Amino acid sequence: MVRRIATIGIGAALVLCTSLASGGGQAAGQQKPAPAPSAGAKKHVALVGGMLIDGYEVPPLHHAAILIEGDKIVEVGRAGEVKIPADATVIDTSGRTMMPGLIEEHAHLSILGHGEYNRWYPWIIQNGYLERVMEISARQLLLAGITTAVDLGAPLKESLSVRDRVKKGEIPGPHLLMSGPWVTRNLGAGFYPPEMNNMQRLVDTPEEAAKATEDLIAAGVDVIKAYVDLKPAHYKAITDAAHKHNIRVHAHVYAEQDVRNALENGVDVLTHVGSAGTAPPYSEKMITDIVNAGRPVVVTAAHRSWVFPDTVAFPERLRDPQLKIDFAPIPGLWDEVQNSLKNFQGLYYFRRTDREMFFRERGVKQFIESGAIMGMGTDSGTPMNFHTEALWREIKAHVDMGMSPQRAIMAATRVNAREVLGLPDRGTIEPGKLADVIVVNGNPLFDIVALSHVEVVVKDGVIYKGGPAAKPAPRTNSGQ
Repeated sequence: MVRRIATIGIGAALVLCTSLASGGGQAAGQQKPAPAPSAGAKKHVALVGGMLIDGYEVPPLHHAAILIEGDKIVEVGRAGEVKIPADATVIDTSGRTMMPGLIEEHAHLSILGHGEYNRWYPWIIQNGYLERVMEISARQLLLAGITTAVDLGAPLKESLSVRDRVKKGEIPGPHLLMSGPWVTRNLGAGFYPPEMNNMQRLVDTPEEAAKATEDLIAAGVDVIKAYVDLKPAHYKAITDAAHKHNIRVHAHVYAEQDVRNALENGVDVLTHVGSAGTAPPYSEKMITDIVNAGRPVVVTAAHRSWVFPDTVAFPERLRDPQLKIDFAPIPGLWDEVQNSLKNFQGLYYFRRTDREMFFRERGVKQFIESGAIMGMGTDSGTPMNFHTEALWREIKAHVDMGMSPQRAIMAATRVNAREVLGLPDRGTIEPGKLADVIVVNGNPLFDIVALSHVEVVVKDGVIYKGGPAAKPAPRTNSGQ
């Protein structure tokens, strides 16, 4: 039982740490305390008592314990067998599920669910709110259990600033990988306002595409996003330039020919790939070639064809009180977002929803049933696709379409880390890995919606969201 909550400063960020009640006996499993460490040793955190899903496709470990030293996991096992140092901050996870921090492969921190880009970007840029919006998004992602996120499209200066401030501990957020502006041959005039031009690099020739890629890498981006109207020679120029620096390229692709062009010219991650209905299902040969190439796909299924009907069925989700709390730092933000969604059915973003809903099942199942390497990303921040819930909704859509809960969790943890992003230091719970751990209320292998009930978030061994209260509120699955 948790008795005491202490606040620790990490720069400007506040993090919650919990400890066992003094005199309350040992935590679940009766751990054997180890000798206290010598002065100057790294701090310890222990999560004790819950079921452990470690990120591999193996049965969970019940009544488990995770011992963290500094920013690394140092021991994992049954609670009664892991020695907990006397100085450790202990979180009692009894009755809960422990698992790797989630990884969001496709986020947009410069947007928060507002309904219309042509209205949103002029408002935040003219008011000087852009970086403050990105700070809010980073915090929302972290507290939703996302400990690593990839931002695939935002202005360069603010992207690098927010990433670096998170890294320094000045603001809370996941580990961030930033693409900065995407590389494109079409600025999307009419759909995107001129204020968005600084989040795009317009090119014409393959040589210009290569130079834009080199310039972005020199500026410090972590990944490259290849956007629209690119031909095979453009993809090759971008990937050749990026791969010289060991930088991965994510391509925004829907139509089958664009997918083919990206696949055959070295793109590392195929993101959207039909987006569950935006394009009809692909040919059998296209799917076979993707699978045989071992190329990861990230469908981003839910952000239109599931979010729209879910909101029709339960529009109350748009007025989640947590969003009002999250948006409070920016004057007028809550009202601006709410006003933009008053007639969400008529938003330009959802103009093809009928077609997308028609194709959505086949759009996801074509990859699940083929055995393709599937990561998990959401396009979070797009209209009505709030950072607070985008990833669990995406995972649920995959499970509803036939992916096992365990495979879906793996996609959002180990597969995203290793196969999609090339980050083997995270995505699983085992000694030597980054201490990125979350605790959820419920068993996601039984009910995947348990992922919406994140109670503890540990990133780099720091507790950003505390353990379960002594008398936690009952969990319900009512509504959408």
